[in-house]
Amino acid sequence: MNTEEELADQFLKHCCSRLEVLSSWVDDCLSRLTRDQICWRAADSQNAIGNLVLHLCGNIRQRITSALSTDTPDNRDRDCEFYSRSFATPEELRKLVKATVTEATAVLRSFPPDRLLERASIPHYERSVMQNIFAVVEHFAQHTGQIIFATKYLTGEELDYYPQLKRKKAKS
Repeated sequence: MNTEEELADQFLKHCCSRLEVLSSWVDDCLSRLTRDQICWRAADSQNAIGNLVLHLCGNIRQRITSALSTDTPDNRDRDCEFYSRSFATPEELRKLVKATVTEATAVLRSFPPDRLLERASIPHYERSVMQNIFAVVEHFAQHTGQIIFATKYLTGEELDYYPQLKRKKAKS
């Protein structure tokens, strides 16, 4: 394997790994929340955790699973992801995230690294497949951070995703 092939291979493996870690954090957050907490929003202009989960799944399905494989049609309804005000149970949302990320990482693991510089077939975007994959992982990370923040706010719990970085308790 030459250097370019190795870099492409490592890129795809790293993207799969990040999606798996981030989705495990979303899964953990959902496991801590009630249905009411998943529907909670601080203001009408903000998204509930349930909206963010639907949005992440829609985005990854459209831009990875559908765009990079011929097996999955793009039937995304992006507006619905944000306008929904009722959601499945936390357990059903957990299953949706797991299934969506499992599908996407399977596509990435079988994607030919030599095609990463091809133009991505994503509406409204002119970028390479590699740029598109990176954008999806980045997008997933940003919304995962929002879900983590909201979960901490709603539960008052420390999530300990980085146990090696324990903070000292502030003195009162």
